Amino acid sequence: MKKISNTFELSGFIANDAQIRNFDTASVARFAISVSRAEKNQAGETSFKSALINIEAWRKNENLDSFDRLKKGEHITVTGYFKPEEWTGTDGKKNQRVVLVAMKFHRTPEVEEQPETSAKKSSRKSKKAA
Repeated sequence: MKKISNTFELSGFIANDAQIRNFDTASVARFAISVSRAEKNQAGETSFKSALINIEAWRKNENLDSFDRLKKGEHITVTGYFKPEEWTGTDGKKNQRVVLVAMKFHRTPEVEEQPETSAKKSSRKSKKAA
């Protein structure tokens, strides 16, 4: 039987300070991450498509230090899983959604993209020729 994985990893900028709710034994932080990707149109021009992804992170109350990092503008990488939820509203209508639950998150190190050197280009060409 094939193993099915329910995980995600994404990087982006925190769009707003986390909203934190405290309960008896645990707390939840809810925040959105702004992600984008480049797309080229038919004219060859590049534009960026952005989206806000809602995330929730749960921690036991003694481990809330990590929530201090969830400030607007921080560039973070989040790893977690998808959690489906279903409920019946007061009108009797069934609702459902998928929540992205963060298991780990950390600041994303800033790394500048290095231009490809001519040595790398020539080695690629020689590999293709072989």
